[in-house]
Amino acid sequence: MSQFINDKDKIVTQAIDGLLQTTGHQQARLDGYPHIKVVLRADWKKSHVALVSGGGSGHEPSHAGFVGEGLLTAAVCGEVFASPSTDAVLAAILSVTSSSKGCLLIVKNYTGDRLNFGLAAERARALGLPVRMVVVGDDVALPELPQPRGVAGTLFVHKIAGALAASGSSLDDVASLAERIARGTVSIGMSLDTCTVPGSPKERRIDEGMAELGLGIHGEPGVQQVSYSDAQTAMDKVVETLSPHAPSGELVGLLNNLGGCTPLEMGILADALLRSKLGHRIKWMIGPAPLMTSLDMRGFSVSLYAPSADELTALQEPVECHAWPGFIATSPPKIIDLPKDGLRPVALPPSSDRQTRQWIEDSCRILMEAEAKLNDLDAKSGDGDTGSTLAKACHALNDNLESLPLAKRGDLFQAISQELSQSMGGSSGVLLAIFFAAAGDAVTTDSSIGQELLAGLERIKQVGGATLGDRTMIDALEPALRALDTSLSNAAIKGREGANATAAMTKARAGRASYVSEDNLVGHNDPGAEAVAILFEELAAKNQQ
Repeated sequence: MSQFINDKDKIVTQAIDGLLQTTGHQQARLDGYPHIKVVLRADWKKSHVALVSGGGSGHEPSHAGFVGEGLLTAAVCGEVFASPSTDAVLAAILSVTSSSKGCLLIVKNYTGDRLNFGLAAERARALGLPVRMVVVGDDVALPELPQPRGVAGTLFVHKIAGALAASGSSLDDVASLAERIARGTVSIGMSLDTCTVPGSPKERRIDEGMAELGLGIHGEPGVQQVSYSDAQTAMDKVVETLSPHAPSGELVGLLNNLGGCTPLEMGILADALLRSKLGHRIKWMIGPAPLMTSLDMRGFSVSLYAPSADELTALQEPVECHAWPGFIATSPPKIIDLPKDGLRPVALPPSSDRQTRQWIEDSCRILMEAEAKLNDLDAKSGDGDTGSTLAKACHALNDNLESLPLAKRGDLFQAISQELSQSMGGSSGVLLAIFFAAAGDAVTTDSSIGQELLAGLERIKQVGGATLGDRTMIDALEPALRALDTSLSNAAIKGREGANATAAMTKARAGRASYVSEDNLVGHNDPGAEAVAILFEELAAKNQQ
């Protein structure tokens, strides 16, 4: 897969420089490229305990994005998924640590990180600097593992220990607190796909319809693959795995985007987490946000911690750090009543008419049966949902037949307009709602149905901006309606001719197809026009039976 990178050997240094140039000079870096890649606070005075963390790159915004007042003092960046060197860690320690206040290293539990941070700490101590190290192993995916991995729960340590350090507490107090948080934090992740490491072929071990539970932030295989059906089921599986390890009491949840999920998906996952069996205990949230990613991994992780009153205060402390998403108390959605006047449609008294009801039922059946064909046609010039959109509206009309004023055409058109505006959605739903509303306004004692529907057509041409020849449903609808008062058969013939003519139109001037290249349009009827043609043809055929 193509990626937005330049020189593979400069990925991390260029990403760091991009970060530093866009964060308002709150951060700086040590002059040690390419081997020493350390981001540190530009305003640091060594007047408090320093907090240093880091590890391999590819987890952005961790760790450089969390350098700022109230969080990390410095972040040591390795190459993608590779531990930074001992010299890089030592350089960070020497740059931010005073002999009186000391430094706490917060290290995720990976062998390379433990060794390089540990050796750097020994060398710093030999130089007379007080240095403590806390190792975080919050991943519960492999509970029998004697050295569990450190993942996104590490951010609880950063935030709470960072607040304590900023208050002026001693190194021993900050380190003791950090150790307690590390022991009390649990995390696990799930993904629908593996990540793409720059310069390496993508591993494709997760099949379609499957999700991997408990995979690591470097793309390591998870504890198991499970079938995937929807977000709630996936979240319930994650929570089920976390629950035996979750601390008691009220919880803070950290919902982490592993890199490839859209904000829309993360919102759905947040809702799913709060609906899960642990949801009632999650009183506060960090995220949903990309916090400790795994490049472009299409997954998420959940971390849990039960804070004391002091730790809760520490989590709420503001920080000067652009990547920190904040700390929010959870609550049910606040719902405000709809306006009472103007928004809700005026109820029109229902009435019966056998022939009109049959016309509506037949029209709905025809369009629902054409759903797959229209979707397939729309996929060539749009987003493949024309058939589904029309079918949804037809289902809604069928479900509400008993409440429609079938005996009064003007009222019926208005009622159909109201129903389509609520159930159909998208631009087509709005246009058809306008179409039927204007047709209803045109009904008089001596008007024909063809004249009324043509009035509706003129209104949507004015509002929508499309006209004949623009490769829209109008290319079939207008000729069909102009022939309708002569006979339904003539309308069907003209509608079909208009729909077929759109296949030769290589440039759409309205609708979604106007954004599509000529190669994708030629030889294919416009799906809206095709829907009109199918409807009139089938109605005419049934009328002749």
